[in-house]
Amino acid sequence: MTEKHTSSPDATSPWVVDVLRELSRRPGTMKPWVRDVPAPADFGLEVIGVPAGDPIHLDLRLESVMEGVLASGTVSADVVGECSRCLGEVTDHVEVDLTELYAYPHSVTEETTEEEDVARIVDEKIDLEPAVRDAVLLELPNAPLCSDDCPGVASPDDEAWAFVPAGTTRERIDPRWAALQERFAGGSTEN
Repeated sequence: MTEKHTSSPDATSPWVVDVLRELSRRPGTMKPWVRDVPAPADFGLEVIGVPAGDPIHLDLRLESVMEGVLASGTVSADVVGECSRCLGEVTDHVEVDLTELYAYPHSVTEETTEEEDVARIVDEKIDLEPAVRDAVLLELPNAPLCSDDCPGVASPDDEAWAFVPAGTTRERIDPRWAALQERFAGGSTEN
C-alpha cells in the first residue's frame, strides 16, 4: 500500500487543534472547544460571506473515538453581501451544525476511504477550517435578498418593470425590431 502524504497543518493557525495535547487517544474522552476564530479572506460566495477578520463562533465538542477524533457542534457567524435584486447591502446571521470525523493515521477508516472522503489527523493535529468553510458555504444563499419582497433597483421611471402593478403586462420592443412589429401588427400574413 502506498503512503499518503498530506501536509502538516500550521500549528499557529487558530483553526488547528493539537489533539495530542487537547485529547488523549482513549475512546470516549471528550472536551468542549469553544472559540471565536477570525474569518480568513474569501470565506463565502461571490455575493455573500463572512468579512475577513470577523469572528466565526465555534461551539464544538471534540471526542476521541476508535477511528480518530469526532468534532461536532455548531458554527455561527454574521454574513454581509449584496442583494441580488436591488444591489443593496444584505446582512444576516448563519448558524450551522457541524459533524466531522478526523481519522487517525493507519486507522481502518483511513485505510478504507479515499483521501477526499474523510478528513485526516496529520502530525497529531486537525484543521477545522475546511469543514467549517464547507458547512457555512452550503448554508449561504446563491442569490441573497435584502427582503423577500425586494422590488429591485429603484428607478425614476414610474413605469419601470419593478413598479408595474400586479396583473399588468407591458411589452417593451427593442427599437431595432420596431419595423418588424409594424409590418406584422394586426396579424397580417402578407408575403
